[in-house]
Amino acid sequence: MANPPQPSLGYSVTAVPSNPDSSTPQPEKNYVPPPTMLPGASRFPPPKLHQDQIPSPSFQNPRLLSPANGVKTGSPVPHLSTPPGPPVFTSPVRPAAVPFRTSPATPQPVAFSSGSTLPTSSPPHFSNGSIELQHQVPLATNDSTPFEESSCALFSARKVLKQKKLANVPSLGFGALFSPGGEISPGPQIIQRDPHRCHNCGAYANLYCKILLGSGQWQCVICQKLNGSEGEYVAPSKEELRNLPELSSPIIDYIQIGNKRPGFIPVSDSRMSAPTVLVIDECLDETHLQHLQSSLHAFVDSLPPTARIGIILYGRTVSVYDFSEELMASADVLPGDKSPTRESLKALIYGTGVYLSPMHASKEVAHKIFSSLRPFGLNIAESSRDRCLGTAVEVALAIIQGPSAEMSRGIIKRAGGNSRIIACAGGPNTYGPGSVPHSFSHPNYPHMEKTALKWMENLGREAHRHNTVVDILCAGTCPVRIPVLQPLAKASGGVLVLHDDFGEAFGVNLQRAASRASRFHGLLEIRCSDDILITQVVGPGEEAHVDTHETFKNNNALCIQMLSVEETQSFALSMETKEDIKSDCVFFQFAVRYANVYQADISRVVTVRLPTVDSVSAYLESVQDEVAAILMAKRTLLRAKNHSDVMDMRGTIDERIKDIALKFGSLVPKSKLHQFPKELSALSELLFHLRRGPLLGSIVGHEDERSVLRNLFLNASSDLSLRMVAPRCLMHREGGTFEELPAYDLAMQSDTAVVLDHGTDVFIWLGAELAADEGRSAAALAACRTLAEEITELRFPAPRILAFKEGSSQARYFVSRLIPAHKDPPYEQEARFPQLRSLTIEQRMKLKTSFIHFDDPSFCEWMRSLKVVPP
Repeated sequence: MANPPQPSLGYSVTAVPSNPDSSTPQPEKNYVPPPTMLPGASRFPPPKLHQDQIPSPSFQNPRLLSPANGVKTGSPVPHLSTPPGPPVFTSPVRPAAVPFRTSPATPQPVAFSSGSTLPTSSPPHFSNGSIELQHQVPLATNDSTPFEESSCALFSARKVLKQKKLANVPSLGFGALFSPGGEISPGPQIIQRDPHRCHNCGAYANLYCKILLGSGQWQCVICQKLNGSEGEYVAPSKEELRNLPELSSPIIDYIQIGNKRPGFIPVSDSRMSAPTVLVIDECLDETHLQHLQSSLHAFVDSLPPTARIGIILYGRTVSVYDFSEELMASADVLPGDKSPTRESLKALIYGTGVYLSPMHASKEVAHKIFSSLRPFGLNIAESSRDRCLGTAVEVALAIIQGPSAEMSRGIIKRAGGNSRIIACAGGPNTYGPGSVPHSFSHPNYPHMEKTALKWMENLGREAHRHNTVVDILCAGTCPVRIPVLQPLAKASGGVLVLHDDFGEAFGVNLQRAASRASRFHGLLEIRCSDDILITQVVGPGEEAHVDTHETFKNNNALCIQMLSVEETQSFALSMETKEDIKSDCVFFQFAVRYANVYQADISRVVTVRLPTVDSVSAYLESVQDEVAAILMAKRTLLRAKNHSDVMDMRGTIDERIKDIALKFGSLVPKSKLHQFPKELSALSELLFHLRRGPLLGSIVGHEDERSVLRNLFLNASSDLSLRMVAPRCLMHREGGTFEELPAYDLAMQSDTAVVLDHGTDVFIWLGAELAADEGRSAAALAACRTLAEEITELRFPAPRILAFKEGSSQARYFVSRLIPAHKDPPYEQEARFPQLRSLTIEQRMKLKTSFIHFDDPSFCEWMRSLKVVPP
């Protein structure tokens, strides 16, 4: 029996990518010669749980900016032979909307106001047989232990209003973003034993618990009940207790290597590693196929030697490639017009073919298979070609499952981690199960589409039951009918991504899809103080069934079954207060449980304490603009299901601005206008970006593209969510440094280069004067491309990186994402874009004359049109 892996290995493993018809049910050999080239809900009534589909991990204090903010200074440049110096940031002119890192961030300490005084420690005192709680020892006091904001649990405010009426104003709202799979830096404390949990509500012991030193009993911060610790918390002083990780750190990972399933051992060797099956569209034209082949060859070269892959092609038939044939590309062929029969699958699985193979044994065979692919040979329009994607995914699932169980001396071995099916699609599913007619004008199209949607969703759920994630990477110019494919990816816990072609961005996403952390059987539990009510959840999960989690006497936790556990995800939680809060602080505890690739059971527990305040101004000062904007955006996008809804949602943002100004702003003297609260100035600008950007604005033309962006955003991690709401603007300076500026069109200065990161797209804009100087423009472009690659190195999906010069037709994509501040008077421009003061009068005039007039309002014009004075 193999020894279980060490916890240091089992806990966190993150792979970062380097740079003809056949109607017979029985498979036949087809040789192609290679070419020459919730339970109880007294605290939580059933919240609205929205699992609306995707697709780093963390972000730091939004008020801080550091050179490491998403940029690895000094790391090698992958694609440049003579790169400039590593990009660094100069101090920004003002706090810009760039609070997130693309790499894990160190949680930033947040000082609590010394609002409440907890009792001083003293020995336990017994009176009439009962313990007097006031003599318990608090391990963390408001003034002794600064609260560390968790990088995976981010709240829209660092304080909670005590008054229910003001706290529950819907236009501002209160809530949190939780990233269950986010990497933590520095890593969390690790404990290899069962946690101490409250016997009443199920909450975990934590650093905020009060503890009776003499008996070791601890008081739950959620329900206030006393619990025993089996003597583990008995100590002469509270300093001794701080040596216990769960009583000193807000984030704890409990790890259990021993598996409770009898006759079941963890296996992590190459034979049992979770496989990835590529399901490839064979109905591509020559140009698309050439790009796809290049991406596939690079993908195989990027895989580690122990990675197992399978290769399936689909058109009118399904071809399953056999790795046992080393001299030529060989495939077993199944019909695609119907689901595979048990007999045909049995003949395939129990035959002599090898359909899943580790890279160290089959890399050359894989290259031969990709080289043997041929373009579609018939003169049929792309959208009218028969593609049986549904059948191909069914076959891929059967290949991954193999025989029902591999028996070896009575021990069942399972592949570690989530298996993955990655579909490379160039057109719609128009043949076999789950398909729709070639033409929208088909008389029965609505009914057939509805049937296809249900079938695809059921297939996705079947994949999820077998711990298999289906990612669909679409590319090319042919519409792929997103509404039909989305349920398959969504229900399995995967993503659907659109690309312009099968080139660079597609290839990078192919590699990153396969290397994402494999964690499964995820269950998220959220517990709050009695005063707090969770009203809505948006994210990649669904309400857990009662029998999927333990039962305690009064377990009022909100339980969410996660479809997958990945770094690229987050849950948006909307909260309200039930009544006026009397206590000095409220508590929140998030517990996510999952199994990792080594079959170790991980329980990550994150406990957060927030102080409560009476002062509205103190509350507004504590509001985290970026987190609040993301929560508002996710609630808004959830309702924007079609173009009509999008128009309505723009109106709701306008109403939200007016209501915040009315409820929290001040009346301008001698006027009926309200001033927007100065504490929330960044929030108003973020909402303006949301209103006119790709999520709700008119930048995105095709409804399929908007649908993909919407589903990606609703499940996206906190940092990607922010970048999708508001772009980040970085101006290149001499020496390879970058200055962060507000995302205004005033940054388009003719002698500079600008990088604009908008989440799913990164733009590099070269001014005309700079472009005219060949040497300078080459250096600037190289530095900008280096920066773009580094700030998106860990992002999934990988964004398009587009570069263009001032005045080119493509530059409109860049201009449309910047606030047209050139329309404001000079004093407004300087107040919001102080970098202008460094320009000469001649440069200011040249900049002013370079803008083309159009009807879009500036931020200030928009605010004033709402009868609100800008902050």
